[in-house]
Amino acid sequence: MDANVVRRVGFAVVAIPVALAIVYLGGIPLALLVAVASLLGTRELYDLAAQKGIRALRGPGLVAATSVAPVTYAALTDTRVADFLNAWWPFVLITGVVVLLLWLLATRGPTDQPLAAIGVTLFGIGYSGAMPAFLLVIRHGGGSLDPRAATALVFFPLVATWVCDTAAMFGGRAMQGPKMAPTISPGKTWSGTVSGVIGALIVVPVWQVVALGPAGVALPWTVALLIAGAAGVLGQLGDLAESLFKREAGVKDSSAIIPGHGGVLDRLDSLYVVLPVTALLYRAFGII
Repeated sequence: MDANVVRRVGFAVVAIPVALAIVYLGGIPLALLVAVASLLGTRELYDLAAQKGIRALRGPGLVAATSVAPVTYAALTDTRVADFLNAWWPFVLITGVVVLLLWLLATRGPTDQPLAAIGVTLFGIGYSGAMPAFLLVIRHGGGSLDPRAATALVFFPLVATWVCDTAAMFGGRAMQGPKMAPTISPGKTWSGTVSGVIGALIVVPVWQVVALGPAGVALPWTVALLIAGAAGVLGQLGDLAESLFKREAGVKDSSAIIPGHGGVLDRLDSLYVVLPVTALLYRAFGII
């Protein structure tokens, strides 16, 4: 067996049960886990930009990206925090922008690509800081939802995305055919893309039987298929977007922090898109 595959399997054997336990527990441990992932992912994104000579405002950018998850959790579980943010969020955001501008003026000159620097800083806060925090919205957005039910809802888009990635890889290798985006990711084919979407859709009946049903979650089939389909399509687009960033930076992986997987961005790129869309659909259909 390929050594890289062995490392991937070994990491998954340890990581998946730990992630399952932390999601089930929820609360502060989950908020801290997401915050750490946001910190590492944003740092990797800033490192990619640095490969092209764009120096993000790392200090305020990393602090802001890491803070999103704890603030999101606090807003979901403490009415005082929620009320404050409802009343003051525009002022908080503008204050943050002013801080970034002051930091920019103090640390960058006209030849330091200041516009690109502040742009990638803000993008990092939103992309790898805010988007993964929607996992907390799914986990705690249902209020008093049973932990087992909440865990089943969280892992549904995760499993659909993982199955999509696996089906796309094996389907693409088996059938080959026209390339999907040869200048961005030469290995991706349309056959793999279709295989991935089909794989994500197949998760629906399985997850209904093994997780959602036993947990007492009445997720309509139409909603489940819509979420799985979104995971299959948008997840692959999220992966393609991160490949575009790496292609510009001229690197294969965003880092080497995860054995066999590369970096946090490499592992979570699809979920950055899938989690907010899933949270939106859950909220739109009254699931959370």
